Amino acid sequence: MQISSRFTVAIHALICIEMFKADHKVTSDFIASSVNVNPVVIRKLLQQLKKAGIVQVARGSGGADTARPVDQITLLDVYKAVECVDEGGLFHFHENPNQLCPVGKNIHAALDGRLETIQEAMEREMSEVTIQDILSDTERLITS
Repeated sequence: MQISSRFTVAIHALICIEMFKADHKVTSDFIASSVNVNPVVIRKLLQQLKKAGIVQVARGSGGADTARPVDQITLLDVYKAVECVDEGGLFHFHENPNQLCPVGKNIHAALDGRLETIQEAMEREMSEVTIQDILSDTERLITS
């Protein structure tokens, strides 16, 4: 199972906004050219990020900007904003294991808690990384 690419595309979009907003009107078309996707994909992501209070989007071709400082936007914020996983968590468990089988009868009890712990650890790590961290790394890589 993978986290949807919406997550990394949303991060890419936020980095583009921050890198280029001083010199360009950062529109969905502009971001899409960097991500190499259809602008409709970017518009949908920007709407999700806007709803979460992460970006501001001017109507028409007004462009996008971050709604708060990037050192206050975490990867977890972005992850939650773009609905990367189905409701109910990162891991989707098959619904109806055979209750007549000793494994099927007990697999949820043996595995559910561990999977929840794994997801919590991932989210805790994501909450420690900001868009500013990614922006700084990107700027460093560009100049090296």
